Amino acid sequence: MQLTKKVLLPLATLAAAGAVAVGSGATFTSESNNTISAVTSGTLQQSNSKADKAVFDLSNMKPGDTLNGSLTLTNTGSLPAAFSLTEVSSTNGFTGSNLTLAITNTTTGASVYSGTFGGLVDGAKTDVGTVQPGIANNFTFTVKLAQTAPNEDQGRNATAAYKWDSVQLTGETFNQ
Repeated sequence: MQLTKKVLLPLATLAAAGAVAVGSGATFTSESNNTISAVTSGTLQQSNSKADKAVFDLSNMKPGDTLNGSLTLTNTGSLPAAFSLTEVSSTNGFTGSNLTLAITNTTTGASVYSGTFGGLVDGAKTDVGTVQPGIANNFTFTVKLAQTAPNEDQGRNATAAYKWDSVQLTGETFNQ
């Protein structure tokens, strides 16, 4: 019995030590986290100082008169945009090229149109350039009745309706 105790006791101690060594084994670990990843779309908006109003309106124009109408167009969105002007509809009852129209971006000095009143192609967009967010552009519409306008131009009229568009620029790739 004594021999059995001598053999069993060291075996039990060895088994217990082995269990403790296996149960308390160290394991290296590591982790990292990312905060919430997000995407927010930009906005495309504009303000027109004469929205839903005439740019100009004058009765009793006579030969040699010049009429200036102006408006301010602002990119109020968060995206840069390509802006354009469309003459939606127009009529010109004056003879020849006696009534002229010039449209100028007075902010940049660029000429948008210069020619006979109603000469823009109705429904066709005319590019006025890229406008960055928060930037305003001033446009002047100058209408002139020629000093040499004949008597046939008495009592005539001309009308035009305009629309301003803004379109996002081409998509880009962003690497972060």
